[in-house]
Amino acid sequence: MENDPKTPAKPCHGHGHGDAAHHPHDVHGSHDHAGCAAKSADDGKNYDRVPAGYDGPVYTCPMHPEVRKPGPGACPICGMGLELESAGHTDAGPNPELIDFTRRFWLGAVLTLPLLVLAMGPMIGLPGVRSLFGERGSLWAELALATPVVFWSGWPFLERGWHSFRTLNLNMFSLIAMGVTAAWTFSVVAVLAPGIFPDGFRGAHGHVAVYFEAAAVIVVLVLLGQVMELRAREGTGEAIRALLDLSAKTARILRPDGTEEEIPLEHVQPGDRLRVRPGDKVPVDGFVVEGRSSIDESMITGEPVPVEKTQGDPVTGATINGTGSLVMEAARVGADTVLAQIVDMVASAQRSRAPIQKYADKVSGFFVPAVIAIAVMSFVAWAVWGPQPALSYALISAVSVLIIACPCALGLATPMSIMTATGRGAQAGVLIRNAEALERFETVDTLIVDKTGTLTEGKPRLVAVLPEAGHDEDSVLRLAASLERGSEHPLAEAIVRGAEERSLALATSEAFEAITGKGVTGRVDNRDIALGNARLLSDLGLQSERLASEANERRDNGETVMFVVVDGAIAGLVSVADPVKETTPAALDALHALGFRIIMATGDNERTARAIGSRLGIDEIRADVLPADKAAIVRELQAEGRRVAMAGDGVNDAPALAQADVGIAMGTGADVAIESAGITLVKGNLDGIARARRLARATMRNIRENLFFALVYNAVGVPIAAGILFPVFGMLISPMFAAFAMSASSISVVLNSLRLRRTRI
Repeated sequence: MENDPKTPAKPCHGHGHGDAAHHPHDVHGSHDHAGCAAKSADDGKNYDRVPAGYDGPVYTCPMHPEVRKPGPGACPICGMGLELESAGHTDAGPNPELIDFTRRFWLGAVLTLPLLVLAMGPMIGLPGVRSLFGERGSLWAELALATPVVFWSGWPFLERGWHSFRTLNLNMFSLIAMGVTAAWTFSVVAVLAPGIFPDGFRGAHGHVAVYFEAAAVIVVLVLLGQVMELRAREGTGEAIRALLDLSAKTARILRPDGTEEEIPLEHVQPGDRLRVRPGDKVPVDGFVVEGRSSIDESMITGEPVPVEKTQGDPVTGATINGTGSLVMEAARVGADTVLAQIVDMVASAQRSRAPIQKYADKVSGFFVPAVIAIAVMSFVAWAVWGPQPALSYALISAVSVLIIACPCALGLATPMSIMTATGRGAQAGVLIRNAEALERFETVDTLIVDKTGTLTEGKPRLVAVLPEAGHDEDSVLRLAASLERGSEHPLAEAIVRGAEERSLALATSEAFEAITGKGVTGRVDNRDIALGNARLLSDLGLQSERLASEANERRDNGETVMFVVVDGAIAGLVSVADPVKETTPAALDALHALGFRIIMATGDNERTARAIGSRLGIDEIRADVLPADKAAIVRELQAEGRRVAMAGDGVNDAPALAQADVGIAMGTGADVAIESAGITLVKGNLDGIARARRLARATMRNIRENLFFALVYNAVGVPIAAGILFPVFGMLISPMFAAFAMSASSISVVLNSLRLRRTRI
């Protein structure tokens, strides 16, 4: 074996090219990344080639989103195939690159199988195969079989490899192209002009060994890995496609004359009235104007329990109506619907890059040049000190180093995990805006939450009206409700609703003014009215010991108390209670178990806040907090070294959401694309935060596993390919084994990432 370079002592077979798995293409974006980083967006180049005003499909590189083109092609940085940028084109049909690579793989496999039998026949007990054609005839047959595999099946890799050298953006295709081209070119010369080779290239029988089968097997294994990776990446978009596929395709519009007509969904306009029959899908976002039913919103929120809907309640497109019949008015259609926003958010997140990726980028930046240098040194060392035929061993070693070192697995480690995790999160109602938010959320130790709508139902109800002497309950409530009709605050709605339940005739208010964090003022029935908390009362220079004592008792029970001032005198108080959500206690227990210190920041009086906080086991209470103060609280905690997440409604809390390490938008789907939030929970319950934390931990653990395997694999594989084991075991791995090993490493990363699809969060 030592004398025949073709079977270097114990040639191991195996690895399929990891890169393969890492496909350049991609509808997914697998992207090699290993050398990809050799030139990043930071080099000052403009890779956006989309002309102004262009509204057609845009293609981008999954690993380098700064690369944008109006048509398909290869990334100028890493060489991988570009994919559609817009999630709206996910129904455009099968991935053309997957189809193309599958076709190339099968043709390559059909030609490579007889090539292997012909080349390896004497080693596998079939010596008669070569004698059938004769030695020269066998070599020409190998040349005929291998050439179409290398130059047709492997053309995408050669083309990208050439482009990488031309632009000096060295990447995995640089190594593949060098290895395959070196093996094929050497073999062709050995067939056409064997006499020019010195003795160092000749075996015991005087023949120059050829490596057609190695070049062909490398191409086929790389293609196999690429096809498997592309198929895996197709799977990461299943959550998006499931949402799109389950949306309604038509809607039943109610005409002004009372007739109904079924129309295509794209023809629905805001303001149209639509009939939603039992069992139908809600066509677009809107609100109920007639009827009553329960709607299964699990496709959007991840919550399995149907939600009761009556007149005025919002409904979301793609959800499923129960047994009742509804008439709804369309409010948001097309790209404005919650479903469309979810799809775009998930698609954008899948293309984003986590900070941990920068480590892979740094490694990639110097890895490919280093591998080429190692391959050259390996060739020289074997040529000078290796056994005969030394130059053949040198060639084997150099090609094996180039192939086994392909950093495909390194490039796949992060993007595959991110793509899978964001799709999994979407299924559970957890929308990740970008990979950075997911990575940061793993290390957050402090969570700030608002009370109203987060801990509580956000639908307060009036529980008491306490008038001062000279006033009665109805008059005090009527004045307060008349004033609050101009406000959209949940507490205001509770007061107005309470007055309506008592059948009180409300008046029109004038000069309405909301005083942030304190209350409201205005005129009702030509009287000056003010309604607010103790701070507003203090600003007005008023006080009532009796009502103050009563207010404190009610606050101790978790009620929110507001004073009513009429013409400069206290007329009474109204008390409102916001019930704690049923899911809140269990969610808080789960969040504590996940390592969060929970702080409640609320505009409520401290006694009210502490009453609720102590009952729920909140770690810290920040009361009487104005919306503008929440960002300051976040900065204060960050200055103490804490990593802070802020959960809010995304409107008044926007500054705090932006200041926090991770902003969490607690919504019911109406504000699904809040710019200031890194994570959006479609259903605004705290248990969604627990799900997001579990997803973040599982994803980062998965990424670290992938990076560990990829780095260890290269750290071990390159020295072995260079021949470090030969002095001890007499073993030098063949280029075919190197190709198999590389593919196996990438495939292992892909399969490990796909485990996230089954993660319980």
